[in-house]
Amino acid sequence: MTDGMTEGMNSNSTIRWFWFASPQTFFPLAGSIARWCWAAAALLALAGLYVGLVVAPTDAQQGEVYRIIFIHVPAAWMSMFIYVVMAGWAAIGLAFNTRLSFMMAQALAPTGALFTFIALWTGSLWGRPTWGTYWVWDARLTSELILLFLYLGFMALHAAIDDPRRADRASALLAIVGAVNVPIIYYSVQWWNTLHQGASVSLTRAPSMAATMLTGMLLMALAFWAYSIAAALVRVRCIIRERE
Repeated sequence: MTDGMTEGMNSNSTIRWFWFASPQTFFPLAGSIARWCWAAAALLALAGLYVGLVVAPTDAQQGEVYRIIFIHVPAAWMSMFIYVVMAGWAAIGLAFNTRLSFMMAQALAPTGALFTFIALWTGSLWGRPTWGTYWVWDARLTSELILLFLYLGFMALHAAIDDPRRADRASALLAIVGAVNVPIIYYSVQWWNTLHQGASVSLTRAPSMAATMLTGMLLMALAFWAYSIAAALVRVRCIIRERE
């Protein structure tokens, strides 16, 4: 009796997940989640900017210019994270032929490209007083630039193919192949002799910055994360309207 009830509960849970995999049923859920994420993004961004620009102390070596890290570092994190998630959705779409998976990958690409551009732009502004130049063909900077081209290539390829199904599959393959660039970005400062400094935050060791600096950076990262979810869900709702 117990085994039968367990199997029934698992079956109902599986059916409910597949029910949400339908674009039509996911549409209202996406709208509800997006509203909460917009609010969370605004509150977290205000808190992060206050801690980063007001509370955090002045850096002993870089002075006030270091405060750009509260935008630059979270944007760089999100540029890589969003690409991995986008490639993951693309892989799920190819494996299970789910329309919503392809739509999610398509919806994430513009936000990923935005954060990649912000990371490159703020990195250049940071590089001028730190390195004496806005740009060098550093391994980290070059691989991050390639990431921007991958995002733009994904969107351009999808837009160039009239048949949505063919566009989904072609752009999904590009996203999956391009995912190899993400570990190159992350480990570039370890694999090559670069101007870019190593990671200040690591899962394997204590952070090499003041607690208030770390707090401000993590708050901004959470704000960018909430923004990314909200923007992707709003965009996927637009895609569902267009295609369904």
